[in-house]
Amino acid sequence: MTESHLTAPTRFLERDGARFAYRRWGQADAGQPPLLLLQHFRGGMDHWDPLMTDGLAEGREVILYNGRGIASSTGTPRNRIEDMADDAAAFVRALGLETIDVLGFSLGGFQALDLTVRHPDLVRKLMLLGTGPRGGDPDFEPGVLETAPRPVPVFEDFAYLFFGRSETAVAAARAFWERRHQRVDQDPPAAQAVTAAQMEANLYYLPPVSEEDPFAYLRAIRQPTFILNGVHDVMIPTVNSFYMARNIPNAQLFIYPDCGHGAQFQCPDRFLHHVGRFLSE
Repeated sequence: MTESHLTAPTRFLERDGARFAYRRWGQADAGQPPLLLLQHFRGGMDHWDPLMTDGLAEGREVILYNGRGIASSTGTPRNRIEDMADDAAAFVRALGLETIDVLGFSLGGFQALDLTVRHPDLVRKLMLLGTGPRGGDPDFEPGVLETAPRPVPVFEDFAYLFFGRSETAVAAARAFWERRHQRVDQDPPAAQAVTAAQMEANLYYLPPVSEEDPFAYLRAIRQPTFILNGVHDVMIPTVNSFYMARNIPNAQLFIYPDCGHGAQFQCPDRFLHHVGRFLSE
């Protein structure tokens, strides 16, 4: 039986005093590097959209991964983005992989950027969804501070944080919510220690690397880069996607109408079409 998002077994890898949980499936003989997915604030392997991950796995292997201390992984949660990125690089190398493509969403995008900057030899192509650079615009909506850290998020939280405001967007949010709960053996939720550590990591990520030229470090990224956001992101303002597109030399930018922070969840078919072309170019 072919494995999928709903059936791929949870595996574990011991590394540097922690046990990292991951799932790996897809078309390993497609001639493409495996694709590592790095998740949003407090998110684990079961916060991805099965429609999206299985669609990506049709042309390559997909690897979902819980960072140190998150959900079913053990260890002390990291409170610096660069440490999270180094953990991801060590995890990839421990799997015996020399090259990957990497997709980071939100806080996972912070990690994907640092992974690419700190370990450029590992990354072939980079995908940044609903995210921003160091020193970007941090002006999120006030409601985010109340909603994002809620111990047990409900549908209304995800709809507010990730989706647009139209009736079509709300319907897409409900469809996503149903899909992401289809797997029977779901990961446990992230502990409060993860919330505290990742909020601290966010604070350290906000200041620019250089006041004179805050995005200079982005110009060192030579990998082909795919950037996506919704037209109105309440968590990481959409203008940050433009900052990245203007400074990463080989970047292309997609802004989806009537979408928010999780544009790939609201428009999974459109996303798979665009990112599929990008990955196969």
